[in-house]
Amino acid sequence: MQLPYWRLSGYYFFYFAFIGVFSPYFGLYLQSIAFSAWDIGLLMSQMQLMRLLGPYAWGWLADRGHGRVGIVRLAGGMSLLGFLAFFWLDRLEPMLVAMTVLAFFWSAALPLVETLTFDHLRGQPARYGSIRLWGSVGFIVSVLGTGALLDWVPEAGVLWVCTLVLAGILVCSLLLPEAEQRAVAGVQAPVGSILAQPRVRALLGACFAMSLAHGAYYIFYSIHLAAHGYSKSEVGLLWSLGVLAEILVFLLMPRLGRWLGLRRILLISFAAAVLRFLLMGWGVESLALVLLGQVLHALTFGAYHAAAIAVVSLWFPGSSQARGQALYSSLSFGAGGLLGGLVSGLIWEDAGAGWTYSLSALAALVGGWLVWRWVRGGELECGAGQA
Repeated sequence: MQLPYWRLSGYYFFYFAFIGVFSPYFGLYLQSIAFSAWDIGLLMSQMQLMRLLGPYAWGWLADRGHGRVGIVRLAGGMSLLGFLAFFWLDRLEPMLVAMTVLAFFWSAALPLVETLTFDHLRGQPARYGSIRLWGSVGFIVSVLGTGALLDWVPEAGVLWVCTLVLAGILVCSLLLPEAEQRAVAGVQAPVGSILAQPRVRALLGACFAMSLAHGAYYIFYSIHLAAHGYSKSEVGLLWSLGVLAEILVFLLMPRLGRWLGLRRILLISFAAAVLRFLLMGWGVESLALVLLGQVLHALTFGAYHAAAIAVVSLWFPGSSQARGQALYSSLSFGAGGLLGGLVSGLIWEDAGAGWTYSLSALAALVGGWLVWRWVRGGELECGAGQA
């Protein structure tokens, strides 16, 4: 079967375009209708909480033969319906219910689309980057376009942009074709026995540490830059620079995979994260160091994420594939991201940016040590499985 490149790429484009609208700007809408900081934090935290609780349940259903594409389409439809409620709601309690519905179904989609993509790639995991980069393009288009739009229309315009993007996700989900799950020779190990392997637990622990390290970045980096005199347009351009660097590394992943292998890519990514967070904390006064820190996003997210999900795809084969990707999403972006945000929120005012980002660097160092010590295997070395 021919690779449905544009249908998969289109889904990633709209999925991450929604993040580019929702994450930076929905909080501004909530603020405009007089929600307190606590209310905003409570509502927005539902996305991370559901990414912790939801993906494994959806992955379990998919692995039981309920159809990945069908679940992705259900998730697209229910996410859109959940979000439409925000046009009529203005009180915390019903908005919390709507946000929980949105987040629960939203959490179902990406891990299943990841497994679908790798099954379509069929032994060419390094080509994943050329598809996933369209998600980064979608993020840049939406974050810059929505920011420009909000200079001309009220904050409620965010509702309309999010609705249009969610409709795009639903349309793309209807176009996605199912893929035959890759056959695995011999008796397939259950998920429990896969998780019993030290290298698998180490990988998931390292992914948890990397997302924990990024918690302060996603919540406080814009505030940190603004406090040191950077304008809002400069802050937006710096975020876009990071994503542009991420796109470049996605394009280069096939070559990098053949040249370095997945294990070395992971080690380099964690080392880059240590440096990046130290630069964020202590080098904000220097534009050159700030630019370097954003360029390193190519490694700390782009190369790291592409390599990590490729390893998960190799180590959770066949019928365990969806739950493997769900575990990766839940433990990293869910648990790691949630804890990183909470910890940084607790210490930001008292410890300051320098020591907060130093703690992020320490988390990345621990993750790198886990990879160096336990994440090994011939399939992770130069050229293995990278064609």
